[in-house]
Amino acid sequence: MNKRTLAISGAAVAALGAAAILLPNANANPDKTSGAKTFSSPVAVKLARSLAADLGDDGAGWYYDNANRQLVMNVVDEDSAEGVRAKGAVAKIVTNSMEDLKAATKTLSSDASVPGTAWSIDPVTNKVQVTADRTVTGAKWATLTRATDQMEGTVSVKRSQGEFKKFDGEEAARPGDNGGAGAGDAAGDAGAGDAGDAAGNAGAAGGADDAGAGGAGDAGAGGAGDAGAGGADGGEQGAGGAGDAGGAGDAGGGGDAAAGGLDGGDAIFGGGARCSLGFNVSVDGAPGFLTAGHCGNASQTWTSDEAGAQQVGTVQDSKFPESDFALVMYDDATTQASSTVDLQNGSTQEIGRAVEASVGLKVQRSGSTTGVTDGTVTGLNATVNYGNGDIVNGLIQTDVCAEPGDSGGAMFAEDAAVGLTSGGSGDCTQGGETFFQPVTGALEATGAVIGAGDGGAGGGDAAGGAGDAAGGAGDAAGGAGDAAGGAGDAAGGAGDAAGAGNAGAGDAGNAGAGDAGNAGAAAGAGDTGNDTGQGLN
Repeated sequence: MNKRTLAISGAAVAALGAAAILLPNANANPDKTSGAKTFSSPVAVKLARSLAADLGDDGAGWYYDNANRQLVMNVVDEDSAEGVRAKGAVAKIVTNSMEDLKAATKTLSSDASVPGTAWSIDPVTNKVQVTADRTVTGAKWATLTRATDQMEGTVSVKRSQGEFKKFDGEEAARPGDNGGAGAGDAAGDAGAGDAGDAAGNAGAAGGADDAGAGGAGDAGAGGAGDAGAGGADGGEQGAGGAGDAGGAGDAGGGGDAAAGGLDGGDAIFGGGARCSLGFNVSVDGAPGFLTAGHCGNASQTWTSDEAGAQQVGTVQDSKFPESDFALVMYDDATTQASSTVDLQNGSTQEIGRAVEASVGLKVQRSGSTTGVTDGTVTGLNATVNYGNGDIVNGLIQTDVCAEPGDSGGAMFAEDAAVGLTSGGSGDCTQGGETFFQPVTGALEATGAVIGAGDGGAGGGDAAGGAGDAAGGAGDAAGGAGDAAGGAGDAAGGAGDAAGAGNAGAGDAGNAGAGDAGNAGAAAGAGDTGNDTGQGLN
């Protein structure tokens, strides 16, 4: 064997030996994200809160990676990272601690309180994200950059093409559009058959307890004829609420029903302003709703029509600035305010609980100007300076669009209430940032619960006996007066009064109550209204 052959053979043996050494080491140190588990968003939120509590000062925020369905926890050292990975989350070692980020927001508040600016903690970049709108120029820009330049590495600044403003509006709602003043007429045109299908689908989509009894009430007795007006009231009480949905006469015209319980996202008018309803709630069993605080400051009373003929409620509590929420109590204490959001397509989404926002959470927003839009939560604990001393703290920042008139409207994630529309920049053509008051904070401050208390969101006896209630509602919708609390004949006649005909009313009953009953049975309803309303993921 010549020297060249020996050299080649020796190199091959050396390479194999090196491979034998390296391969075990490679297997012992896998990619740090390879062992991460996938979670649904609600499960990820629960795990994140538990981990954040365990980490304490070693944690620096977290977010949900929607694309990979993984929970990402920011930590400041490798020891903390190991504990996070052991729970199946992705550990991201970052430079800035949560203490560093909070200190930066305090510096911004004291040294850069400039109208037209907003900032929030962004766990994705591990920085405080500052946004300056187009009005921040000259001396205002100099003030802002002087403060942020001293926090390089902790703060980042971007410009917005729009202008930060509250999203209340003065223009009239377009009749029949986006659930505004003409909602009753628009829904009435759909006929009872469509009403039944819509309510049935809403019940099934709402899931859990609310769908069973609530959806049955909406579709069955509440609504042959004018679905929007009659169905809006009837819902949560199931069979019992059928009579309250307004009798055939009211449902056909939409008047009394429209002035009663509205849906989240519907238009409300007061003091020359137009805003949107957020979520129906109850306070000690009395019905009310949440909207934006700057709307509550604009008028003490609110109506469902621009002319002011249909007054629905009176402001009981309003907070703005600093926070941005208002509690409006329905003037008619017997109003059956459904725990639903208007999806602006003839159907509604049941809302049975409230949750805190998390970065990465997919959300939808319903408002009386732009209807339903969607997007993602991008920041928490946001501060927005609208100018004129109107500075609001603790908001949720999103990339969801909104426009004037959408203020107060509902932001939700599936069946969970998340926020009330405050303001932002841009519009639904060019996009922009929109900020929301957390619903959980508004509920805690007002003592309200999502839904209608004992007869509300999944509430009490109606939910506990969802199977029987939904079945009874089916009979009521078909025309059985006794099961609908004496309202059967009226509901049965609603088809004729509203132009839906007997066949329409029958279809509405079968679709609404039948589907809702199945949904309720599938969900295994049983939680009380208060429990459901206050449940947090």
